Amino acid sequence: MSAAMDNSAVGPRPGNRLSALFWRRPGLSLAGLVLPPVLWMVLIYIAALAVLFVAAFWSVDDFTGEIVRKWTLANFQEIVTSPTYRRIAFRTIGMAALVTLTDAVLAFPVAYFMARVAGPRLRLALITAVVLPLWSSYLARVYAWRLILSHDGALNWGLKALGLPPADIGYTNVAMWIVFSYIWLPFMIMPVYAALERIPRNYFEASQDLGARGGRTFLKVVLPLAMPGLVAGSIFSFSLTLGDYITPVLVGGPGSDFIGNVVYSNVGVANNIPFAAAYATVPLVLMAGYLWLARRIGAFDVM
Repeated sequence: MSAAMDNSAVGPRPGNRLSALFWRRPGLSLAGLVLPPVLWMVLIYIAALAVLFVAAFWSVDDFTGEIVRKWTLANFQEIVTSPTYRRIAFRTIGMAALVTLTDAVLAFPVAYFMARVAGPRLRLALITAVVLPLWSSYLARVYAWRLILSHDGALNWGLKALGLPPADIGYTNVAMWIVFSYIWLPFMIMPVYAALERIPRNYFEASQDLGARGGRTFLKVVLPLAMPGLVAGSIFSFSLTLGDYITPVLVGGPGSDFIGNVVYSNVGVANNIPFAAAYATVPLVLMAGYLWLARRIGAFDVM
């Protein structure tokens, strides 16, 4: 009895008072959960992007190599006026668009079969087969394709064994296209599969009852409902291709530099961080424009 009196004299513990405060004020509890990730996003991600944009307007002194923190548009003018940097930017954007289109064409039938046709066991096996390459190293997969597509690699060896001429696509843009499409394909299949799996089966039955054939059902029912998955997958494949600089070095040949290679060389070799920051804004602006366009055409309205 004396112990109980002592506890009542001391009062409720601080942890109990804090729990009672959160219970009486749910908004405070929600703020406590949301505030840490918001602060991380603002202080780490948004702040880093802000520093990137600010540094893009600086320059480097040609004599001392020191960064001159004065506002100038010289870096952006060089990107626009230089044929080399324009060509690299267009090559990167074109490759990213081609890889995205290729992955969308390859991923849709696979995802549709997984979501609407395959049974539970086969679906699990297919999902495992799609995700399994992601468990291996990125470099290991790129080097494997380098061994396949090189001049004395497995592809030319197999063609020679069949009496066919060699493909000779090693260290070319075609090789980069194949490797990029393979590496980012799982990132396209899984979002499309998730979107197709959520389509109610009675939608297909209603479309058939209304006299729509397979092609019309695909265009009017399946494709609009799968658009969020396609957009999500395209964001992955397009942005990851834009920012990659390892595959062009390992698989591409001479003159196959990407934006990432220019950024890397200016940071590590030329020590021209302002120009690297300016060139790094190109993929960011492209992705912002792509997201705006996707929202404009209503790609997110059915999510």
